[in-house]
Amino acid sequence: MTVQEETHAPVEPESQLTPTRGWLGVAAITASLFVFLTTELMPIGLLTPLSDSLGVSVGTAGLMVTAQGVAAGLGVPFIVAWTRRVNRRRLLTTLLAVLAVGNLVTSIAPNYPLILGTRLLMGFVSGVFWAIGVSMAIRIVPERHANRAAAVVMSGISIATVVGIPLGTLLEGATDWRTTFLIWAGLSALALLAVALTIPSLPSSNAVSVREVFGLPATNVPLRVVLVMVVFFVLGHFGAYTFVRPYLEDTADAGVGFVTVALIVFGVGGAIGNFVGGQTVGRSLRGSFVLGGLLLVAALVMLLALGTSDVGVIVAMALWGIAFGVVQLSQINMTLAAAPQTFEAAMSLNTMAYNTCIALGALAGGLFADHVGVTSVVWFGIVLVAASVLLRAATGRRTVSAG
Repeated sequence: MTVQEETHAPVEPESQLTPTRGWLGVAAITASLFVFLTTELMPIGLLTPLSDSLGVSVGTAGLMVTAQGVAAGLGVPFIVAWTRRVNRRRLLTTLLAVLAVGNLVTSIAPNYPLILGTRLLMGFVSGVFWAIGVSMAIRIVPERHANRAAAVVMSGISIATVVGIPLGTLLEGATDWRTTFLIWAGLSALALLAVALTIPSLPSSNAVSVREVFGLPATNVPLRVVLVMVVFFVLGHFGAYTFVRPYLEDTADAGVGFVTVALIVFGVGGAIGNFVGGQTVGRSLRGSFVLGGLLLVAALVMLLALGTSDVGVIVAMALWGIAFGVVQLSQINMTLAAAPQTFEAAMSLNTMAYNTCIALGALAGGLFADHVGVTSVVWFGIVLVAASVLLRAATGRRTVSAG
């Protein structure tokens, strides 16, 4: 990760930590990212049983991802600005409490509308976490380790995709989807406890007003370019990824076991991609994003061409995961590099674009899946990811620097 000095505001003197406890705090924030991300994306691995149990179509069940993404995207700039004077430890514990209760309500909700409303509320808290989590981590370790702390927190994405989502799919197969969400309510409560015990008092730092947040893209050209690229990439990736299970069930006659394996392979690929990206983004953010995007397009084409072969699916999912890891790390670094002095504000805009497009991608994918067929969702992903690559390749090298 590329993190500027301005983002490393000190904690209060009375809250200074030993290095050991500081890294425990980083681990607690990483665990928080794990539960937030797996909660948001859990329905991806559970779409079929969710739709069957609740009596709705697969596309309608996909709105669980849409609702949370819409709330996370549209609400975060406002909430981050409105809470700019709230101690970040207190804010994060509150977010985790809402997440735990939301997962509990989801596990016992008698109908789909209540679940959808709950997911909407959970989306607001998820979006705020994405805006404040990394900056919290880099403030509780020595300044020279800020980049490492940010990278550790972002590894929670790989942990979630390697372990969390496939584990949720496996648990659903062994029990049911309600038990899966109940377990995640418990994990959310454990993350809350870890945050309360390890993270010091963190007065808000680097936060700005709502007007300043939304004014950034107008005055910051590099940030504006990054945000447009994020829109195309996330629409394409999540439009396709949300419907991986129905696609594999339809084209490869896959059972829950094979779907779980495919999701694990994707997650392992994502971890590898994060590592590869960590080695390349410092040299060329532009090149890393373009290469990762091209690999992702190639993976989706391979999934279409070899989707009836188990080996072909596994290879395509591995390549897809690697590509996603590289692109994900690249776009985060580009956001940080584009607005180092307004870190939380830039991340809130990134979160707004990212999560809103998760929602819109899931919505568009659902419409294609219901009315054209699940294969069309993969084509949707190819077109949009290719658009993000073309935009990145077309922009000059100076548009987004490595910071």
